Amino acid sequence: MTGDADEVRKTVKRRRARTSSKATIDVVAHEAGVSTATVSRVLSGSTGVSTELVDRVQRAARALSYQPNGAARGLASGSLRSLGVIVPDLGNAYFFDVVKAMHRAALLDGYRLMIADSDGEVDTELSTARDLLGQVDGLVLMSPRMTTTGLKELAGQSTPVVLINRVELGVDLPMVAADNVTAIMDLCAHLGGLGHRRIAYLAGSELAWQNRERWSAVQTAAKLLGIDAVSVPGDGTIEGGHAAVSEALARDRTALVCFNDLSALGAVSALRDLGLTVPGDVSVSGFDDIDIARHVNPRLTTVVSPKAEIGARAWEAMRTLLAGETVVSSPALPAHLLIRDSTGPART
Repeated sequence: MTGDADEVRKTVKRRRARTSSKATIDVVAHEAGVSTATVSRVLSGSTGVSTELVDRVQRAARALSYQPNGAARGLASGSLRSLGVIVPDLGNAYFFDVVKAMHRAALLDGYRLMIADSDGEVDTELSTARDLLGQVDGLVLMSPRMTTTGLKELAGQSTPVVLINRVELGVDLPMVAADNVTAIMDLCAHLGGLGHRRIAYLAGSELAWQNRERWSAVQTAAKLLGIDAVSVPGDGTIEGGHAAVSEALARDRTALVCFNDLSALGAVSALRDLGLTVPGDVSVSGFDDIDIARHVNPRLTTVVSPKAEIGARAWEAMRTLLAGETVVSSPALPAHLLIRDSTGPART
């Protein structure tokens, strides 16, 4: 009778396990009559396991509706098939567009993205990167704010790292970026041709490499064109662009070259709040060409950033690193000026 009772208890246990949504590898091993190591090897696709054992483990796993933990499966196979991406602001449509292109390219190779927002904070960005290193096959930093020392630390890790919109000499990491200089020079020439001689650059985050590049390009163009250019502090957000307008107007500027489209939209809103027209009283331009730039009134003159190509190129670099190969450095991707309705002749 005792033997019968034991068998009943085992049967009940197996049935409960089959209906449980939390079946473990131990339960699968018990059901299949093998060790947990064998279950792990079978479910990770390892070779060297007999056909008979593979069949037993797979049948047990199906019966129990067992789903192996992704991280554990990755440790067994040597690949998690996942890519970490850290962005400074998920609320910025520019980053969304780049991530979307990267996602599409990575998905074709069987990889998925894990996305984290650093909120533009250096410490958060670096600590998040450290945390992700052991959870992903590769890491992409978009417009990273961290110091050169932080980048060098990540470059010394075994997990591949790719940078987007950050060019840093002396850091051994692949870098993908748009050409900020040429397009900004073209934009300033466009404004100069409209008679603007006093412009303000509404800055982005002082930690952003693109911000430094764009302001430098504005200064270079201004000297060549005989334009008086000043920089007004900002942060690359709609709110930051709105707040920066008062200082720009106090300095009698007729055109605003904004760090990005978000700050340009904020500037247009602030000018309207003051009863001024765009471009009648003040011309406004952006950078990135996010979707909303073409739908606002007036439609925004901006620089078109190659967002899709940046995302795809970043994945190409990462895929090369994952294959154990060396990434060949490539030139900055071209961006171009797109003239719409928010820029016009300077007021007299």
